[in-house]
Amino acid sequence: MNAIGRPLPRVEGAAKVTGAARYAGEFDQPGQAHAVIVSATVGLGRIAAIDVATAQTLPGVLAVISHLNAPKLAYSPHKGFIDPAHGERLHVFQDDQIRFFGQPVAVVIADTLDQAEHAAAAIHVDYAARTPELRIEGVETLPAGGSHASAYKARGDADAALSQAPVKVDAVYRIARENHNPMEPHATIAAWDGDRLHLWSKSQFVTNEQVEIAAVFGLPADHVHVTCPFIGGAFGTALRTWPHVTIAAIGARHVNRAVKLVLTRRQMFYTTGHRPRSMQRVALGAGTDGKLSAIVHEGTAETSRYEQFVEALTTITSYLYSCPNVRSSHGLAPTDTSTPTYMRAPGEASGVFAVECAMDELAGALNMDPVSLRLLNEPSIDEGENRPFSSRSLKDCIEQGAARFGWSRRDPRPRAMRDGRLLIGWGMATATYPAFHAPAGARACLHGNGPAEVEAAASDMGPGTYTSMTQVAADALGLPPEHVLFQLGRSDFPRTPPHGGSMTMASVGSAVQAACLAVRAKAVQAAIADARSPLFGAAAADIDAADGSLFVKSEPARRETYATIAARHGSIEAEATCSPDEDARKRFSMHSFGAVFTEVAVDPDLGIVRVRRAVGAYGCGRVINPRLARSQCTGGMVGGIGMALMEQTLLDPRDGRPVNASMADYLVPVNLDVNELDAIFVEEDDPHVNALGVKGVGEIALTGIAPAIANAVYHATGKRVRALPIRIEDLI
Repeated sequence: MNAIGRPLPRVEGAAKVTGAARYAGEFDQPGQAHAVIVSATVGLGRIAAIDVATAQTLPGVLAVISHLNAPKLAYSPHKGFIDPAHGERLHVFQDDQIRFFGQPVAVVIADTLDQAEHAAAAIHVDYAARTPELRIEGVETLPAGGSHASAYKARGDADAALSQAPVKVDAVYRIARENHNPMEPHATIAAWDGDRLHLWSKSQFVTNEQVEIAAVFGLPADHVHVTCPFIGGAFGTALRTWPHVTIAAIGARHVNRAVKLVLTRRQMFYTTGHRPRSMQRVALGAGTDGKLSAIVHEGTAETSRYEQFVEALTTITSYLYSCPNVRSSHGLAPTDTSTPTYMRAPGEASGVFAVECAMDELAGALNMDPVSLRLLNEPSIDEGENRPFSSRSLKDCIEQGAARFGWSRRDPRPRAMRDGRLLIGWGMATATYPAFHAPAGARACLHGNGPAEVEAAASDMGPGTYTSMTQVAADALGLPPEHVLFQLGRSDFPRTPPHGGSMTMASVGSAVQAACLAVRAKAVQAAIADARSPLFGAAAADIDAADGSLFVKSEPARRETYATIAARHGSIEAEATCSPDEDARKRFSMHSFGAVFTEVAVDPDLGIVRVRRAVGAYGCGRVINPRLARSQCTGGMVGGIGMALMEQTLLDPRDGRPVNASMADYLVPVNLDVNELDAIFVEEDDPHVNALGVKGVGEIALTGIAPAIANAVYHATGKRVRALPIRIEDLI
């Protein structure tokens, strides 16, 4: 293998920087119309009346659709890989009920976007409104996952051990609601051909969008085709199929024309998910030597009233550190908001924030170095599952990250380190994320001319899927990467899991490798059975591949190119499906690990926090492309800066309106907020996780950054802030 492990540039890079890459909203169709959604301006109640008379008379308006004239849709049962297991998705335009602020109540279809926007502004809606419930504290909660068994886990007697512990901390940590805010807004172009529907739609899971929309309209799945070759960022917001996709399809069928619908930035705060608000109590008990004796982790997060969204808020607690007595619980607070969804490192990022801040507080109570405390409590096995880790390099991550950062020079006393008048703080936290692997398929084809083609219905929202899959295919086929064409983003390609959860490389990469090895084997069989081939009569086991040719290992001069073999036999094609090794997953606990170190500077008079530098050390199995992996990790660090210091969606308690639903008021890091970011990879050979030995880096890259910053802020100021984002008001 000579492509895997190399820092190759993105194969799609030129297309992106020249504008040749086409995103969902750029697949304009002949004669297409434009759609604009009218959003509810109350947070709970029902529609009393809709006045569309003026809008319908305006130039270019083709239709105004609401619950009064929308078709009754099938909404057949469908629960995709990514959809909440409990509850029912929003049935758009099917009744007069308002469940959250910003819910679509009507759509205008017009010849031009300007005409549709003008008409949408002319629609008047009367509501019978009620005050929505938005609280997550002081309300009755539901067990996450729908049952006591799924929401509560315990070993030993954590409460008794906590009461007897000579050293303890017990605190509540809060995280604000966050919205994803990728550069590319959600967009769908819908076009019908009889009873067949084509969608050009921003999606991290095109095959699920295909099946979901088929279920909504009561169609066979193969009557819906979804195309999405490029995604301009998503972070989880495009995993589910949201109401605007259905609305575009309704509109296109109603006016018998292709319809384009692009959400505004404000509308993306309403209906396309968010990281849920959460509060967590973490109580730690330890001996005077620092050994943990008790962990209690109780989490509560918001969900909508019509669905139960569950993320992994408390799952890391059972295996991150060694402790004989652990109790965790996860409750859901139903609120009158839209359903939350997965946002980069969903659950783990929130849970690690609480646990790692509590560990820092415990280190302070023990007068112990935070690094030493974590190393002291390193487990030898997954104590929650009572099984070994497939690989666990957390100790190496901590030690290598600390050395790279220069942690040994840290003065442990709060407010002791300064740069002139600025307070300097150094903080650290660990990180972890499961090594997911799901069934996936891929197809490979060798041609008499042109590159080898490989196809899978995957997505690429930015991590470099096109490039990394090309590298895997190139090595499996024995071809230079420039002789491989990898294609993705179509629902008629072999099915793959969602592009999220750091599972794409493990799942799709394994399938790509298998499909390429299968088509290579077919080429070998064709050659050794063909008297015209130099390989005729050779044993298949004695054939290898390199530089675009098959050759006999014992006689390297006997060789033939794929191109000549395929030219004689026609295109050679093979398809493969790869599934996780369930036996290995029963025997081993599989996770990535990391350690993050940050330096902050705090203005003592103004309370302004700047992250000066960060070092992340990660153990994530084999790294397919170090350039892409480092980009993923530094991007995750930027997201962690936002989570720690800036991002929060504020809701008006009177009606649930997101009051800062714009990029002027919803703060995210910009270039001036990003300084020195450094990512290193701990060598890790894990033969158990999958055929490629990869674990993924997209999610763990965000996990751990926010608590490392919060701990650094405490070290700088002596003030412990237990709520994200950390605000100026918290420090002055």
